[in-house]
Amino acid sequence: MPFYRCFVAFYILAHAHIPPTITIHYTRMPALSHYFERMDNVPPLGIAILAASLAVLYFFASGIYYAFFHPLAKVPGPRLYSFTQLPFFYYWIQGNWERRLKELHDKYGPVVRFTHKDVSFITADAMKKIYGHKTSMAQTFEKDALFYKPVRDQTDIINANTEDHRRFRRLLAHAFSDRALRGQEEIMQHYVDKFILRLTELAHQDTGIDVVRWFNFTTFDIIGDLAFGQSFGCLDSGGYHPWVAMIFSSVKTGPLRAAMQRLGLGKFVSLLMPAHLKRSLEEHFQLSKSTAMKRIESRDTEREDFMSYILRHNDEKGMTRSEIAENAKILIIAGSETTATLLSGVTFQLLTNRDKYEKLVKEIRTSFTNEQEITIARVNQLHYLIAAFSEGSRMYPPVPIGLPRETPKGGEEIEGYQIPEDVSGYAISHWSAYQSEINFRDPKMFIPERWLGDPRYDGDAKEVLQPFSIGPRNCLGKKRVFILAYAEMRLILAHLLWKFDLELVSESKNWNDQKVFNLWEKGDLKVKLTPVGEIGRD
Repeated sequence: MPFYRCFVAFYILAHAHIPPTITIHYTRMPALSHYFERMDNVPPLGIAILAASLAVLYFFASGIYYAFFHPLAKVPGPRLYSFTQLPFFYYWIQGNWERRLKELHDKYGPVVRFTHKDVSFITADAMKKIYGHKTSMAQTFEKDALFYKPVRDQTDIINANTEDHRRFRRLLAHAFSDRALRGQEEIMQHYVDKFILRLTELAHQDTGIDVVRWFNFTTFDIIGDLAFGQSFGCLDSGGYHPWVAMIFSSVKTGPLRAAMQRLGLGKFVSLLMPAHLKRSLEEHFQLSKSTAMKRIESRDTEREDFMSYILRHNDEKGMTRSEIAENAKILIIAGSETTATLLSGVTFQLLTNRDKYEKLVKEIRTSFTNEQEITIARVNQLHYLIAAFSEGSRMYPPVPIGLPRETPKGGEEIEGYQIPEDVSGYAISHWSAYQSEINFRDPKMFIPERWLGDPRYDGDAKEVLQPFSIGPRNCLGKKRVFILAYAEMRLILAHLLWKFDLELVSESKNWNDQKVFNLWEKGDLKVKLTPVGEIGRD
């Protein structure tokens, strides 16, 4: 029976032919076909009004249930947000959700319900509970199926099921081993040297240079070489490779796609997405696939890049060519954009806290006698540099959003609240957690000393700082990626501060006031560079 006929039948039965008695006798009711025969006489406007009325009735009835009677009704949060998802979507699509969520945590505490089926947590215990390793699969919080649903039918380490994720991770881990890192340092040093050379050519500009772009150029060239055996040529050209521009476009579509999936409109994502974004996604996929295939077909397993380790250890339980291409695409995004983001954030914090900047500059310039001594092994011994990146990842986490998980079957108790199994445990929102007085003293201040044993910060919940997440679904194994990413960032910043004095241009003083579309939407970070002579390092 067509859906509208059900509505009309309900309308006629309810308003026209039910006798004014409490008891309704079936034998007194005409056959339903009688009412359907009269449907042609019902004006289209009446049908529309009826449908709209029932939709509004359903909306309010379900809203009242979720707000007052659902198992999550006891969880703190604004009542309106549990009534409807519209406030969440309003802030999410605009890129302002993370700041709004922090406001909610400031008001309601460490646990906040922000839609009818979503809860945000900001404590270390909640993070361990949701993301940490489990004793049995029944307790595992799987990734939220809607949030991680791919645009096309591809499988990669981000959206893979548990079994495939374990298979991908086993193979990719070889590319992030200590041995691999030692072989990859030469590649990284090559591009860092080129980075410094290009900045030297641009120094003395009164208007400053946008270091965000140059950090991105460097990290994209490095990851391109490590992943595919060829750079994107960004440092040489002084501009973004078309593929890099495509990546930025594809990342920004994420919030829209996620919102439509949650509203049950996933099938219409393609229809509503602007043509240029759809084109970028398709071009990004095809280019990453063709580039990966070219590297695979070279069969070079001696070169110290990611692909050599993948090809060297690939077996019957490994990855298909298509899967290798998909995961290489993920490595490009994860190994470039997030690295450049944290470099930019740390640079901004240092330049707006000159006493911290001077401390770091002194450490770097007194630890080496020439730039050839600036190696991964040596920069990993610079305590203030390490602390600056730890504090930078707290102030400006490269992935600020929470990575949603689904509550396991049977539900789970988290922070004293029983969370039913149909709920997405949206924890941890990194930026909200790291900027909360619940976890850190002076959370809005950039204080690397809190990571160096300053007793004033002994009470900080430092274990909550997990910018690469934790547990079995973290970023390829926190230890391995942590080593690679931080080695690259420390190397770049140490070379930069060895070679130049930096000064923030006034127009960038509010640079960190940014929107979030899964990742930070970074603007220009203008910095004046002055080359340092040998006397300046004494």
